[in-house]
Amino acid sequence: MASSGSTSENFSVLVLASDLGIDARPFLSHSDPETQEENWHDCPSYLDEDFSDLEALQFFRLEPGSDKAGNRIFRIVGKYFPAPVVSGERLKRYVFHKISSEMPQGPYCIVYMHSTVQKDDNSPGLTILRWIYEELPADYKDRLQSVYFIHPGLRSRLVFATLGRFFLTGGLYWKIKYISRLQYLWEHIKKGEVEIPEFVQQHDDVLEHRPLTDYGIEPDPLHVTEISSMPCSFGRHEAGWASREYRS
Repeated sequence: MASSGSTSENFSVLVLASDLGIDARPFLSHSDPETQEENWHDCPSYLDEDFSDLEALQFFRLEPGSDKAGNRIFRIVGKYFPAPVVSGERLKRYVFHKISSEMPQGPYCIVYMHSTVQKDDNSPGLTILRWIYEELPADYKDRLQSVYFIHPGLRSRLVFATLGRFFLTGGLYWKIKYISRLQYLWEHIKKGEVEIPEFVQQHDDVLEHRPLTDYGIEPDPLHVTEISSMPCSFGRHEAGWASREYRS
């Protein structure tokens, strides 16, 4: 038992629901946020880090074009991102490296393609993305004008609708624009300003012909509707049918 003259130390307890699929590591760091910011914003060590493996995946790159508001475009392809083998810390350094080296000034937007993303294989997690955004310098957050979220899917819509306001700051939450079809993207970005992978276009075609797929429902799993119909004739008695006579 501690003596009455000893001083008690302050402590806090953080409880996270395990069934929400939330990565708690960003919340469990004991280091001072200001110290963290100085460590990776001001320290030039990340400038010499080799990101060639991530560059080869092309999941995060600056496009040559701009949206109709004049914002340069960073394209993110969720399917290309290997979430299980890339730590949140390294992803954070890579994002900052890309923005600081390729877009150090001027407004920009993000076109995120969520098409056919699998949660266990491609998605880094909502809290990881929130953590990265919060760690960016204020200037970088202010210069981000819009996030075009293409093919969000039912799961993503539910997560953002129920938890988005709690885990995303207002500045980021209100910048997200949901794009259910590519035709709606062209209202904000001219065709040709951002490269669309073939599988994204194919997925868009599937959603256009079978819109229930948006809600996780596959109305025609055997693709019966894609089979061309064959002409059938059910006449009374065709010429090739031999007539039958019945005698009593």
